[in-house]
Amino acid sequence: MQTSFSPARLADPHMAASEKILRACVHCGFCTATCPTYLLLGDELDSPRGRIYMIKDMLESGRPASADVVKHVDRCLSCLSCMTTCPSGVHYMHLVDHARAHIEATWKRPWPQRLLRTLLAQTLPYPARFRLALGAARLARPFAPLIARLPQVGAPLAAMLALSARPRPAAAAETARPHGAPVAGIAPVARVALLEGCAQPVLAPGINAAARRVLARHGVEVVPAPGEGCCGALVHHMGREAEGLALARANVDAWWAAMQAGPLDAILITASGCGTTIRDYGFMLRTDPAYAEKAAAVSALARDISEYLATLELKLAPRAQNPVVAYHSACSLQHGQKVTDLPKALLRKAGFTVKDVPEGHICCGSAGTYNILQPDLSGQLRDRKVKNIARTKADIIAAGNIGCMVQIGAGTGTPVVHTAELIDWATGGPEPEALRTAGAGGSPR
Repeated sequence: MQTSFSPARLADPHMAASEKILRACVHCGFCTATCPTYLLLGDELDSPRGRIYMIKDMLESGRPASADVVKHVDRCLSCLSCMTTCPSGVHYMHLVDHARAHIEATWKRPWPQRLLRTLLAQTLPYPARFRLALGAARLARPFAPLIARLPQVGAPLAAMLALSARPRPAAAAETARPHGAPVAGIAPVARVALLEGCAQPVLAPGINAAARRVLARHGVEVVPAPGEGCCGALVHHMGREAEGLALARANVDAWWAAMQAGPLDAILITASGCGTTIRDYGFMLRTDPAYAEKAAAVSALARDISEYLATLELKLAPRAQNPVVAYHSACSLQHGQKVTDLPKALLRKAGFTVKDVPEGHICCGSAGTYNILQPDLSGQLRDRKVKNIARTKADIIAAGNIGCMVQIGAGTGTPVVHTAELIDWATGGPEPEALRTAGAGGSPR
């Protein structure tokens, strides 16, 4: 793609990076075949290629964002399927992130939308606030039909209330423990940090608890990282660049301190949406002289939990039954981190029968806050995903991202569990709560 950025504009390293991405695009249109919004809407401007043209025009000219650009960029899920499909290596993720930051800086949304986005940005990344918000949502649910009629924000607020209806597991004392040593009698083999996160410990505290049990059972010490919190993905993908970078810096500081205290073999993440962002800290903070080197070191250590568990010699426990698992590959894992077949191989290694989901490359519609801010498109994608999963006739749905789990769980009665919970169960841990509640599968013995 030809570009005509002025030298003054290219002096900005962010603009120079986006110009390089734009020049890689050859207009081939392969990306349209796997773009969820293009599949649903059939509008070129709701495809990666169309958005790239709009973003190029906006950034090249230096103009403020227009209503049309905002509409079509807002509809992008950042599922990154286009990056998997693209034969030219266009790094669409960095380009659309830059566009969103430009929109946030130059476009004034109507005040109800600004209020909603601020509410999300000031609530979801903070577990204590999020717990309070869920409590408030339970009180507000009876009024959902009235709330849905509010102009501009009614549909997103109604979607938020519907998502909050998902049952929340009880947080046992063990689930609140942020670190742990190997099981007594097992020689330590590694030292890792584990992202506790923000929304996940509120919605599903059993996921990290399961990961810690598996690691302890196999001699892996999980060390604390005081100060670690939200990865910044939620606000970063809303264009709130300063807030996202502040959260990223706090995590870099926490993990850097853990790295200085002793050798750290990996930083493990059980929410793949967070993992994609943490692996990008090196890029996000590349222009910050105080953090560039440390951020790159953190990104280099980041691993999805499935990647790390696949390196261990699993100690399997007998299981009464062999449930069939439909593996949902989160976009952030398969497209963002290029981790595709490994989680399925891990589950098969643990003794499960694993089924591929038809159209597995298409997003489920969760995408961070997308299922709140774009509820209609998100709902269509969820229904399409659930129908494809149903075709597998599986007993269990496994996924590696809490957003996908909540999204898919809202559309099906089949229990949805995390990959780490199944590996914990297979190696002697308790049956996942979702399975106990549903009565699916068989307990280890």
